[in-house]
Amino acid sequence: MVRLEELPTLDSVDVSNKKVLLRVDFNSPVRDEELLDDSRIRAHIPTIKELLERGASVVVISHQGRPGEDDFITLEPHARKLSELLGQTVNFVDDVMGPEARRRIKELKPGEVLLLDNVRFLAEENINAPPEVQARTYLVRRLSKLFDLYVNDAFATAHRSQPSVVGFPLALPSVMGRVMEKEVKALSKVFNPKDSPKIFVLGGGKVPDTISIIENLVKNKVADRILTTGLVAEVFLVAKGIDLGEKNMAVLEKKGLLGLIPKARRLLLSGAPIETPIDFRVLDEDGSVKVEPAFSVTGLIRDVGPATVKSYGELMKEAKVIVMRGPAGVMEDPRFREGTRELVKTALESGAFTIFGGGHLTAVIKELGMEDKVGHISTGGGALLSFLAGKDLPALVALEKSKEKFGI
Repeated sequence: MVRLEELPTLDSVDVSNKKVLLRVDFNSPVRDEELLDDSRIRAHIPTIKELLERGASVVVISHQGRPGEDDFITLEPHARKLSELLGQTVNFVDDVMGPEARRRIKELKPGEVLLLDNVRFLAEENINAPPEVQARTYLVRRLSKLFDLYVNDAFATAHRSQPSVVGFPLALPSVMGRVMEKEVKALSKVFNPKDSPKIFVLGGGKVPDTISIIENLVKNKVADRILTTGLVAEVFLVAKGIDLGEKNMAVLEKKGLLGLIPKARRLLLSGAPIETPIDFRVLDEDGSVKVEPAFSVTGLIRDVGPATVKSYGELMKEAKVIVMRGPAGVMEDPRFREGTRELVKTALESGAFTIFGGGHLTAVIKELGMEDKVGHISTGGGALLSFLAGKDLPALVALEKSKEKFGI
């Protein structure tokens, strides 16, 4: 496992008069090539400002969307938004590693910022391979000779082994930016035995990933309690032998989740500290909403019920660390937001250090107006899942290798 506490940060280097390549995650929701949300760009402002204030010239590299998707666009609108948020002009070049990009990088002066175009315009960036292979890509070989330092601030891409994420650390001295550092510090609490008891509240739609997380938490004896919600909870209830009715079984079958029941049963039989809901808010055939006990459900499950919220809330009061990922119900329907809202509120009022993952929970926190009580909101979707599932993140492995190679 990567020794998280030993990874180098911006505090480890002098950046004055240095040319810095900064990998960020500006990947944002877009419509008609216009940004719908700038929160990911805002997140990186402190890192960029610090580098500029310390006398560096900064070249920013990022991706946007995937080839073939509607959000696969140029980063020109991101440059305009970054200029606005930084309060200074951010130069943009519609090139990544060609002659024009290299010329503009060479001409950049301390205190200036240049944003390269979407790195996924390059075929190389869409291939995963070990750091040693990615260090030999044309992207890394052409650009690395123009820089003094590489800074990775893109935690949300940390689970990908792509050239812009893992190749540069083997070619340049490399450190974490402030977003990456904050993520690593917060998430290191998950596996630190001193920070106990730990309670995990796990729901949402990514059921196979969540069950992999639960397997890892149980195997490493990390979790004191695992409180399940959503479809994850339904799988565990069926594994306990609870009849959830034809409608709910049909949903599990349609989503391909029935094959996870034996795995869930093995976890329960191992004595894992997994809790399941005792009641649900359900949608009846006539369109009405009612609360039903988990052992005699007739309606379509849409949210955890009030007794479950109360029971889970009592357990959360014991915790020093609470990790929440995924909503407890179908939040898109306002009738089924209550379970998620109450669980989030209880976690934030518990006094524990809270870690939240997923856009649904972030929206609830804002809705509640309780941002000041949050311990940490993770910017990484897949990266957070991989981390909690006990996998080494390629970006962090590459930074560790860079430290060994360059002695930072």
